[in-house]
Amino acid sequence: MQRGNTGRYEITSVGGEQIRSFTPYPLPPNPPLEISSERQRLLERASLAIGRLDSITLLLPDPNVFLYAYVRREAVLSSQIEGTQSSLADLLLFELEEAPGTPVDDVMEVSGYVAALEHGMARLRADFPLSNRLIREMHQVLLARGRGSEKYPGEFRRTQNWIGGTRPGNARFVPPPPEQVEDCMAALERFIHDDRTPYSVLVKAALVHVQFETIHPFLDGNGRIGRLLIAFTLHHGGVLSKPLLYLSLYLKQHRDEYYHLLDRVRVEGDWEAWVDFFLEGVEDTASNAVRTAQRLATLFSEDAIRVQSTGRAASSALRVFRVLTERPVITLNEVCRRSGMSFPTATRSIQGLVALGIVRELTGGQRNRVFAYDRYLAILNEGTEPL
Repeated sequence: MQRGNTGRYEITSVGGEQIRSFTPYPLPPNPPLEISSERQRLLERASLAIGRLDSITLLLPDPNVFLYAYVRREAVLSSQIEGTQSSLADLLLFELEEAPGTPVDDVMEVSGYVAALEHGMARLRADFPLSNRLIREMHQVLLARGRGSEKYPGEFRRTQNWIGGTRPGNARFVPPPPEQVEDCMAALERFIHDDRTPYSVLVKAALVHVQFETIHPFLDGNGRIGRLLIAFTLHHGGVLSKPLLYLSLYLKQHRDEYYHLLDRVRVEGDWEAWVDFFLEGVEDTASNAVRTAQRLATLFSEDAIRVQSTGRAASSALRVFRVLTERPVITLNEVCRRSGMSFPTATRSIQGLVALGIVRELTGGQRNRVFAYDRYLAILNEGTEPL
């Protein structure tokens, strides 16, 4: 359906230059979305895939192990879309404060994303509503240090921003003027909490994401917060018991189409093409997450059997192995702390895991040695190659 512009253009002056900024109309779309039979089938397939993802807790002995690793993988992918070059191993090493040598600027950005996501999850667990206040809190955590920390963390912008180009006058897209941001975000919050809307939670999340990206309420970090908002909207709507659906890999792989479809919504009102793309992404992402969880469960089971076959040393080696399933990159000191074992016992056990080919030493030094559970990392690393 061709609706035409989904907002209004406003001519304003920035730096002595005339620009056309775009303020979106409040959601929901008018006229309403067309839910064709094909779109309904897409919605059903995406919903089934989300349901399987939500039952992932039944597959794994400790779903928090998967959540820990998956959140960090998402942080790397979402930050790569913004241009950082940090790897998952860089992030895990950075989190081990004893392990120096990681590229600080990029990895600090990724670490901020993990912190923002975990802050948001903790607030939702404590029954804090999904709201502009929470979005601002997450933004404050995201940009607390490193690049972007001077861009007013936790505050809606008070100056004009733009997307593409070197200034608003030659930008690809100019979001609403700063004085419109508060009202636009208030309307978006009302839509998130409006239970009378005729759309499923999945479709609602698709609409919310585009609206947030169009408003672009912050001076920096909009893309990362906007991608988090998808998972948080699904969690808030009861579709996911944990905010576990992260579309960054899908959006990274289809980056040009993603940006093209956002523009089509704004210029032509083509919400339907965007919703189709989004639902395909949800099905693809949720199915991949389930396969990843299944592969990890199989890997842990197979490797635990190998460790058990080592005879008298198996008991302490298994304790160290379980620590590595929780933290796939780790120092010996951290192994001791998490397992409660003495340093000599932990050292012997981890050397046994190295001999089995389960673990690899990354550092080669005598002090602050770092070890990695290689096959676990390899599964998590799929798709995280820098752009």
